[in-house]
Amino acid sequence: MRRRLINSTLAVVLVVIAVFGVSLVIVETRTISASAQESVESEALRLISVVESRLLGEEAINSGVLAEQIDPARYALIEIPCREPISVGDRPTGSVLRATETGEGGEKVTVEESRSSVTREVGRTLLIIGAVALLAIVSAVLLAVRQANRLASPLTDLAETAERLGSGDPRPRHKRYGVPELDRVADVLDSSAERIARMLTAERRLAADASHQLRTPLTALSMRIEEISVTDDPETVKEEANIALTQVERLTDVVERLLTNSRDPRTGSAVVFDLDEVIKQQIEEWRPAYRSTGRALVCSGKHGLRAVGTPGAVAQVLAALIENSLMHGGGTVALRTRVTGNQVVVEVTDEGPGVPAELGARIFERAISGRNSTGIGLAVARDLAEADGGRLELLQQHPAVFALFLSRVPVDRKTPERPVR
Repeated sequence: MRRRLINSTLAVVLVVIAVFGVSLVIVETRTISASAQESVESEALRLISVVESRLLGEEAINSGVLAEQIDPARYALIEIPCREPISVGDRPTGSVLRATETGEGGEKVTVEESRSSVTREVGRTLLIIGAVALLAIVSAVLLAVRQANRLASPLTDLAETAERLGSGDPRPRHKRYGVPELDRVADVLDSSAERIARMLTAERRLAADASHQLRTPLTALSMRIEEISVTDDPETVKEEANIALTQVERLTDVVERLLTNSRDPRTGSAVVFDLDEVIKQQIEEWRPAYRSTGRALVCSGKHGLRAVGTPGAVAQVLAALIENSLMHGGGTVALRTRVTGNQVVVEVTDEGPGVPAELGARIFERAISGRNSTGIGLAVARDLAEADGGRLELLQQHPAVFALFLSRVPVDRKTPERPVR
């Protein structure tokens, strides 16, 4: 591209120089020749005036007197009737400029000048025009190189940016070049880079959330299938198969929820549901894991509570809190339901060391973990809670008390406290 710009600019300059330069040479040559001819004619006219005035004054007329009245580079021939012709200077050879003037008494003056002087003047003029043309060509080349670099370098830079986008590096460069068209292309590339970065972030986040959220349902399903494979009791097989089907339904709900949340984290599908059923389901699912570690999982508080939310999302939030207590907490883990204002609160607490002070304010951020875990479980849980209009908070650090707040649906009957079990 640089070569094309330089060649095109140089071609335009050469055409301009050829058109205007040749015209200028012709005009200047004619002007110089006409000026030289006029000078010779003026010399002849002045010389005939001198001759006439001397004749009238009966003064001497000779070559010595007339030599003072003529340019030394010129030749003059004075012809006076009844006298010998008088010549002044050396007569030029070759092509000459000639002017002849005749006086009233028949006097005749002829002035000649060699055309070589005109040729030299034309040569000097051509030299000046050539120097100006050469300067114009050099300036045009330098300008073309500068302009080519100004246009080609940004294009090369933009091509590298596009190549980086294609290779998976979506970082915008925010670089501009002072050329409106190129800056527009740079704006589009930066906008595309930002969109690609958001898409890649969403895809990576979905993959991380899916791996984390599907781990527990898949583990539970695997345990049920193992129970079926080692038993010969038809009733046990039927019971475990029904539980496995329930796990598959929950797994499907988890996948759908993850896809919905990846498209729009603020989009929920809240309905009125029985909170007791969700809590019971989670306790039954996690109790074997707690027994295997010698710990207990209990629940207490009000029962018969109805809340607004997505049952599958609430189940995932509780599963994340229960799993978090299993991995990072200690002792008995208690789920307690209560009512505050128009909200239902589910608290999850344990007897462990609690949340470190330096993590308290950042516990719900992604990649924040007190141990060697993924650090995304609580972040995903908060996103799920907020998608249905609820919220997840850390009420207390020592011991850790997490609380899930959901909108409450009032009931007519009284709801007694649920005993610990």
